[in-house]
Amino acid sequence: MDDTFDPVLIQAIFKLVWSRTAHARERNEGTEALENEVQAGAGTSKKNRPTSANTSALKLSCELLRVFVTEAVQRAATIAEAEGVGKIEATHLERILPQLLLDF
Repeated sequence: MDDTFDPVLIQAIFKLVWSRTAHARERNEGTEALENEVQAGAGTSKKNRPTSANTSALKLSCELLRVFVTEAVQRAATIAEAEGVGKIEATHLERILPQLLLDF
């Protein structure tokens, strides 16, 4: 399917979020280091495990994003049309966003 998001792009975005989360976790764990040393033998720590997504998960994420964006544009277009405006503006997206997020 050509009209969806690129899985490589989505994977890069996921990796960026995962690395930021890992860095934030490391900063927070600095204050809890003494507590964690006691529990060190409990198993593999999260920061030592690589985070990845398989191909099916990436394809599904791309399709979910495609449906989400398509629905957002359609709802915003409906609002713009009701106002007699020929172009979707940020205010139209702001108005539909709360209900859209609840629906997804």
